[in-house]
Amino acid sequence: MTTVPVPRQPSQSPDLPGGTPAPDITPVFALKELVSRLHREHNKVQDLLSSLGFALRSFTNLNQFLELTPLIASRVTDADGGALILFRPNGQLRLERIHCQDGRNCQTIRKALETATLQLASPSNTGAAMVPSANLTAALDYQVNRYLGADVQMFGTAILSKNEERGRLYVFSYDPNYDWTETRQKLVRLVADQTAVAIATDELTVELRKKERLDRELEIGEEIQRQLLPRQCPNIEGLELAARCKNANRVGGDYYDFIPVNYDQVRSKKGAATDCQRWSVTIGDVMGKGVPAGLIMTMLRGMLRAEVLNGHNPARILQHLNHVMYADLENSNRFVTLFYSEYNTDTQTLSYSNAAHNPPLLWQAATDTITRLDTLGMLIGLDVDTQYFDAQIQLAPGDTIIYFTDGFTDAASASGDRYDEENLVKDFEHACHIYGSPQDILEYLFGQVQQFIGAGRDANDDMTLIVMRVKPNQ
Repeated sequence: MTTVPVPRQPSQSPDLPGGTPAPDITPVFALKELVSRLHREHNKVQDLLSSLGFALRSFTNLNQFLELTPLIASRVTDADGGALILFRPNGQLRLERIHCQDGRNCQTIRKALETATLQLASPSNTGAAMVPSANLTAALDYQVNRYLGADVQMFGTAILSKNEERGRLYVFSYDPNYDWTETRQKLVRLVADQTAVAIATDELTVELRKKERLDRELEIGEEIQRQLLPRQCPNIEGLELAARCKNANRVGGDYYDFIPVNYDQVRSKKGAATDCQRWSVTIGDVMGKGVPAGLIMTMLRGMLRAEVLNGHNPARILQHLNHVMYADLENSNRFVTLFYSEYNTDTQTLSYSNAAHNPPLLWQAATDTITRLDTLGMLIGLDVDTQYFDAQIQLAPGDTIIYFTDGFTDAASASGDRYDEENLVKDFEHACHIYGSPQDILEYLFGQVQQFIGAGRDANDDMTLIVMRVKPNQ
């Protein structure tokens, strides 16, 4: 049987001997190979950048991340190595990391880069005279190019964080035919941008830790100050008391205290009545807020309690306190207002002296009038020779006194209006008519001020209020 050969179609050209593609399809295979190689390169770049992105999202140590920066930058660009130089806050430059594909050249590269940075760090060196620009970046690029030599193909880009240049990322190649294409430059800039994000994130983390430590210290300071202020009002014969201190910040400069004057006679237990005849009722305000004011308040408390034990009259106590605290307050540029009073349970008299504090308001039940309790006297710490004066008033059953700090009268509404003393007098008089206990009066006055400030708004200053009422006759 004879087999008839089938003619081959022109489009089905056979391979040439040895497996070489026929000339008419060689470009197709070459194009496929090119596309395949580009696809592999693209995947490699994507994998490397993804690895860097993962490291950025998960790193806990900036130094570990910075080790990747020159390595990734050189690999995504098929270069021979990379280097990261960072700018320090003090103006110094530091070769942070270096990576070389060829270990034999790494020491040469390192030495060249370290020499370049030293030339900028030491202006007295002879090489510094060759720097063509005062701009740090231009000067650094110049020195790096100078010491690496003309045989190295180098590209450098900025590490920018918060619009501030924090360093330079350099990538280099020894291949004389190496070309810094636009794509390669973009890849290096992308790595530099991720490095900048890592630096900014690390700085934010450091600041957050500092803030956490500060918050903890403020928490401790707040707790100490809370313990120094009276935890509850004492049980004083013939009086009803209520008091509250509301700080604008966690630590404040307002101060109030109840101090038994003839301390050796006090034999009470917690919550029990005492047989102390004289009690100090004191309120003060350190100019300013926050921790500095809180520290001075703590110092004031200790010194005042020591002075009270000497048994002097109110004016002499303020005189001594001013002498003792003058040097410390003068150096701190802060001053203290203080109203000091002593109540005698036997005679129902109140002796007092004022060091420029807001005068307490006395509502006299018998006459339904309000009187300001005040004497002449400058702030404590302002003048070492300031003179203070004594005054005394006879109280009667039902009489009510409020001691307050300027946080009340200076409280501002959303429109900027001040609560001022006029409103306080009006609200205090109204409260005395409708409320029978100091605690109710205190709650009402705090509520009135908050209503004036506005719902959801906080006062700008510390607010302290003491309400003292002589028990009415049964």
